[in-house]
Amino acid sequence: MEEVIKDVVVKNALGLHARPAAKLSQEAMKFQAEIKLCYKEVEVNAKSILDILTLAVPMGEVLTLRAKGDDAIQAIKQLEWLFENRFGEEK
Repeated sequence: MEEVIKDVVVKNALGLHARPAAKLSQEAMKFQAEIKLCYKEVEVNAKSILDILTLAVPMGEVLTLRAKGDDAIQAIKQLEWLFENRFGEEK
C-alpha cells in the first residue's frame, strides 16, 4: 500500500488552534486511510483533535501530512485544501 506525503503551511493567524484542529480531525475521520500529522519530528494521529492540539503549531510553520490506505490520495487532497483555505477563517 502506497504512502502519500504532502507538506502544508499553517496560514491561520492563531496557528493550528482548537477550531481548525477540530475541522482537521473531523475531515480526516471521513477517510479509511491511516492519516498522520508530523511536526518537528513528532507524529500524531490526524483523526484525534487532542493529538493535533499537542503539536501547538504556530502560523507560518510547515507540517507534513502522511496517509496510507485505499483513499490516501483523496484524504491528502482534502486536508491540503483545508490548510490552503485557512479552515474557513479570515486572513
